[in-house]
Amino acid sequence: MTAAGTRIDVLLCTYRRPQVRETLRSLDALALPEGTDLRIVVSDNDETPSARGVVEAAAAGMTVRVVYGHAPARNIAVARNAGLDRASARGADFVVFLDDDEMAAPDWLMELLRCARRTGADAIFGPSLAEYGPDTPDWMRRQDHHSNRPVRRDGVVQTGHTCNALLRWRGTPWQSERFDVRRGRAGGEDTEFFFRLHRRGARFEICETAVVRESVPPARLALAWLLRRKYRSGQSYAASADGIRARAFLATMAAAKTVVCAGGAAAGIWSAGRRNYWLLRGAMHAGVVAGCLSLAQPEIYGGAAAE
Repeated sequence: MTAAGTRIDVLLCTYRRPQVRETLRSLDALALPEGTDLRIVVSDNDETPSARGVVEAAAAGMTVRVVYGHAPARNIAVARNAGLDRASARGADFVVFLDDDEMAAPDWLMELLRCARRTGADAIFGPSLAEYGPDTPDWMRRQDHHSNRPVRRDGVVQTGHTCNALLRWRGTPWQSERFDVRRGRAGGEDTEFFFRLHRRGARFEICETAVVRESVPPARLALAWLLRRKYRSGQSYAASADGIRARAFLATMAAAKTVVCAGGAAAGIWSAGRRNYWLLRGAMHAGVVAGCLSLAQPEIYGGAAAE
């Protein structure tokens, strides 16, 4: 499945999340193809090296090698770039992205690698599925806005996310590319990064069987949090429009969809599920308009750990 001595770096950014301990343990339980040289690179984005003790304590009981690095900035793009720099210095053949509060199944990495070999794609994206607690509103559980599933548009995977991804790295035309630090506190830096790689010729695929799971914290069980997230997602999607004419067209279409969504929310005012569905779709389209107009993005990273 992989050539002898294939080097893979799992890049894990963390910011004041003790859950990183469980994430590391799930990675230590991965099944690996023969000849795989796996390493985990943890980039701590806090101003102080607050995760060092947790990471080093977990690493002491692990078989897989863990490297800790301090990338202080409260800017997720800075931490991601620190991981890519380490992967480049090592000569990693693949980099793998995962969030610090996700649990990987034992066959997760094997499934990503199988898909890469079968399809020849340069990046493989898998789903990150939310696990809801008993206090989750029924409408939120049914609509499942917290899960992150890669999508095709017009039959093509144009971008992806860093919560579950495998990317060819050594010797590629994009090995010098880095995440945009201007987006590092608002989020969406991964969406823009993969759009950029796609324009450079990278080909992407989806692996539905490469699943990771994430427990949704109470702070995210609020409509206000979801509205901010959808709005920011829309701003990130605006990166798909390359050039003034494309951005103007996308903004016009998104503005019209925002109006339609406002009407849907008004029509469903007495149903929480229906109303919130249209509000969230409207927030996303409004975000697209804002992104096309280069309006400031709301800061999501660098605040409370739950964010």
